[in-house]
Amino acid sequence: GMLDADDKHFKENGEPLFSSHMIDLSEETLEENIAITSKYLERCKSVNVILEMELGITGGEEDGVDNTGVDNEDLYSKPEEVWEVYKALSAITDKFTVAAAFGNVHGVYKPGNVVLQPQKLEQHQAYIKEKLGCEEDKPVYFVFHGGSGSTHDEIQTAVKAGVIKMNIDTDTQWAYWNGIRKFEAEFHDYLQSQIGNPEGADKPNKNKYDPRVWIRKAEESMSERLQAAFKSLNALNTYA
Repeated sequence: GMLDADDKHFKENGEPLFSSHMIDLSEETLEENIAITSKYLERCKSVNVILEMELGITGGEEDGVDNTGVDNEDLYSKPEEVWEVYKALSAITDKFTVAAAFGNVHGVYKPGNVVLQPQKLEQHQAYIKEKLGCEEDKPVYFVFHGGSGSTHDEIQTAVKAGVIKMNIDTDTQWAYWNGIRKFEAEFHDYLQSQIGNPEGADKPNKNKYDPRVWIRKAEESMSERLQAAFKSLNALNTYA
């Protein structure tokens, strides 16, 4: 549906409706993942759209897909797999990104339960550079899935290894809620009725329960979290 919309918009305006799409066939075999992704990349190429593909399993649970019980080995993509993907897709276009697994999980867990190894991305880059015999140290554009809860150093290692995009859905969800949580805790006694609060039984509370007030606090809290992410990604005050 979205690619059809891209086609229509491109024909009418000379540019795509969306700048990128994402396809996740990581549950399929490597061969099937590459074959189907290649077909979609062909379509994306025709309308100048970037395609993000997923390789390897991201642990945890998201959107009804539960990968909490998978073998740890499956949480780490292998250099040979990344090379097969790169070889097939780069023959079509260079406008694709690879969300290779390096211990990523959806959600946030206690320290020690998740072993991120972003240095594996460096190994993938070195392997592919050798295969290509090229001078480019980072021929692959990587995506960091399951970035929530990651440390600044882990993110920096990933960026240095060629990560150009990071997903932090869980952290932004918490940041949004945390803004509301803090507001409610501070003004709890003002949020129990329309009239009457610690300042007086006849004092109105509209300026506290007005959704525009506490939603603004949620937005400010999320904005703070995003600013921290931009800093870790070397993306503060930049436009690309």
